[in-house]
Amino acid sequence: MSVTRGLEGVVATTSSVSSIIESVLTYQGYDIDELAEHASFEEVIYLLWNGKLPNKVELKELADELANNAEIPQEVIEQMKAYPLDRVHPMGALRTAISSLGLYDEEADLMDEAANKRKALKLQAQVSTVVTAFSRIREGKEPVAPRTDLSFAANFLYMLTGEEPDEIAVDAFNKALVLHADHELNASTFTARVCVATLSDVYSGITAAIGALKGPLHGGANEQVMAMLTEIGDVENVEPYIRKALDNKQKIMGFGHRVYKNGDPRAKHLREMSKKLTSITGESKWYEMSVKIEEIVTNEKGLLPNVDFYSASVYHSLGIKHDLFTPIFAVSRMSGWLAHILEQYSNNRLIRPRAEYVGPNKRQYVRLEERN
Repeated sequence: MSVTRGLEGVVATTSSVSSIIESVLTYQGYDIDELAEHASFEEVIYLLWNGKLPNKVELKELADELANNAEIPQEVIEQMKAYPLDRVHPMGALRTAISSLGLYDEEADLMDEAANKRKALKLQAQVSTVVTAFSRIREGKEPVAPRTDLSFAANFLYMLTGEEPDEIAVDAFNKALVLHADHELNASTFTARVCVATLSDVYSGITAAIGALKGPLHGGANEQVMAMLTEIGDVENVEPYIRKALDNKQKIMGFGHRVYKNGDPRAKHLREMSKKLTSITGESKWYEMSVKIEEIVTNEKGLLPNVDFYSASVYHSLGIKHDLFTPIFAVSRMSGWLAHILEQYSNNRLIRPRAEYVGPNKRQYVRLEERN
């Protein structure tokens, strides 16, 4: 029995949801470049769950269902108000609130296909409401109720600020949602599939996935990128900061990817969005600093930016608080998690790998009174 640390290169399952082949990312066979340029997030949700792009009727039906299921129980809102708001991270709040939603869904433990699809729809619709409600609650504000006449992307920004967003902001946020929707068998998706492979419920699978996404080596990386940019402060400080970090063997967040050897295909879209948005906001320094960091790290280490690197300055330019970056990742990735959960249920087998034992052998039990 051979060991592969981190399961690198191990094929654990078959899936039709998304693929990464020769550094090309596809959702159900559609190149991410085309989807990023042309698709709404609602189209991508439908694609991931159904294996095809929707027609106009199917798209409207999904959009209406998402809008009509976006409200969350008042009990969950009251629970969030009772969280230790001065210290809880939004990802911790999201993990707890999503788990709580399962308590108020009478179908939570029903395991037939139709019930699971209804739960998937509710979770995708409600995750935006949870994230935005918590953001406002910790600021001493009341949550903003979702609207049924806005797109998914527009509704999130509206519930976050209480103001209807402009077209540029909506387009940028929609593209970010599309780019983050799924990514084959990443850590959080694998966690979700392991959980539901025991025939646990959808809410448990999503809660487990959020726990995995919370880590800085997965979803938390974009928040760490913005923390680094803020610490650097200006373009003139980039080179000494990064070179010192490299000399000290410190990890530069937002670079490299285990499955991409020729660069993350999503990064170029976020790079262009960062350039455009930082110019509009009059804070081009964030983009310029990012470009300078990319030049140094790529030249010195041969590493290319991943999806997290430029998404940091994109979200910052949209006026989103830095610790909401990872919850927004979850809002998008919810679509992929649910697609994989439904796929796991459809052809389930318990996921149970082995471990190579490296501890001591042939030890003899010594009675308590005889131990040193």
